[in-house]
Amino acid sequence: MKSDPVHNKIEMKTNRRELRNNLTPAEAELWKHLQNGKLEGRKFRRQHSIGHCIADFYCPSEKLVIELDGQTHFTYPGFDSDEKRTAYLNSLGYTVVRFENKYVFQSLEEVLEEIKTHFKT
Repeated sequence: MKSDPVHNKIEMKTNRRELRNNLTPAEAELWKHLQNGKLEGRKFRRQHSIGHCIADFYCPSEKLVIELDGQTHFTYPGFDSDEKRTAYLNSLGYTVVRFENKYVFQSLEEVLEEIKTHFKT
């Protein structure tokens, strides 16, 4: 089997594992609702790398990337980095949806509904 040149590059394996083993509280909470096909039967992966980016959550069937943003994202360097990541992922054909961490706790149902609006069928 030939490896995919964009997904889960071997050189990012340690970083992916570290992030999976140290989810933020918001990531852990959202993962409870995405894992095992709980959201309309869609398979999500957590801390999945695409090119040089590691997505918080990725749904292969929908080419959908879910990013949860904490405090560091709301700085000029953080905003710039997020903008570049989103543009890169969009250029590869992925849809990127971002949520502020606090909304996972304050409005979980709305977050899940917003994710579902990006499902193709």
